[in-house]
Amino acid sequence: MGMVLVLLVLLLVVIGGLYTYNKSQVKKAEELYPPNGEFVTVDNCSLHYISEGSGNPIVFLHGGILSSSDFKEVVQLAAKQGYHALAFDRPGYGYSDRPRHVEVTPIDQAKIIHSAIKQLGVDKPIILVGHSWSGTMTLSYALQFPNEVAGIVLLGPAKYKEGYPAENGDPLSKMITTPILGDLMVKTLLKTPLGKRISNSMVKATFTPELPPEGYKEEVFAIGFRPRHFKANREDVLAFPGTSKQLSEKYKEIKTPIKIVVGEKDPFGTIEQAQRLKRDIPHATYTLIPNVGHMIPELHPKLVMDYVDDIYTQSTKTLSPEYI
Repeated sequence: MGMVLVLLVLLLVVIGGLYTYNKSQVKKAEELYPPNGEFVTVDNCSLHYISEGSGNPIVFLHGGILSSSDFKEVVQLAAKQGYHALAFDRPGYGYSDRPRHVEVTPIDQAKIIHSAIKQLGVDKPIILVGHSWSGTMTLSYALQFPNEVAGIVLLGPAKYKEGYPAENGDPLSKMITTPILGDLMVKTLLKTPLGKRISNSMVKATFTPELPPEGYKEEVFAIGFRPRHFKANREDVLAFPGTSKQLSEKYKEIKTPIKIVVGEKDPFGTIEQAQRLKRDIPHATYTLIPNVGHMIPELHPKLVMDYVDDIYTQSTKTLSPEYI
């Protein structure tokens, strides 16, 4: 009995030490990568966003690894080209809050972003640019607010349950979202060498066969491997299959101009998903970029703006003159 007590005390000391260490490392990470944009509050949740330029509005929605910073170069280019560019940290990512005690599906996140855009006074139809996980979220936005979307650009998008890498969930996400155990894991392990190894592996797999920009790996570990951010990502992974299954039956109802863009070397099955969406929405245009992987916004910002310009040109043929 005495030995059991000793072991229990040692375990509690180790857990306490890891908790304290991880908390201090999170603080250091946030000091190293502070928020570089502004905040808007929606339903008691503070959302962080970056905004540059003036003109017709474009809203950029990042994928599942980092935050609005994935689009920082694209935002700068868009502003220089005469657009008003907005990129949000999705709920729970970066420096945005995430509603607690409720499910936050792609449908819910689209509603939250819509409320934020309205609160910021954006009253013209927007061009939506969604990357990766945000493919379904972007299409959900268009289904919910069809008269407020001028055009859509989808970059390496996930849109269907079938073929999604975590179609049936994944063990890590299930552990992290388990009550008590999940919270214990994210508050004690994310900033350890094990967490760093997982972070580096995720970045490598996501960028392959290309290489991440200088400093990206470090930023993912610093910001993406904080408890609330990482847990939000794992919740999103689990929420995606059911939501995309529900929404995919309605994709054919979308009348908005759409451009679907996929890298030829994308390792996540997005080529097959893009081809399926093209069949569901015949008026969409489909582009396969030679020798490019999944992380198009981070590595090919000029290409992103070329596609935005294309969709803007299409949208001006269908929208009222005040948009142009």
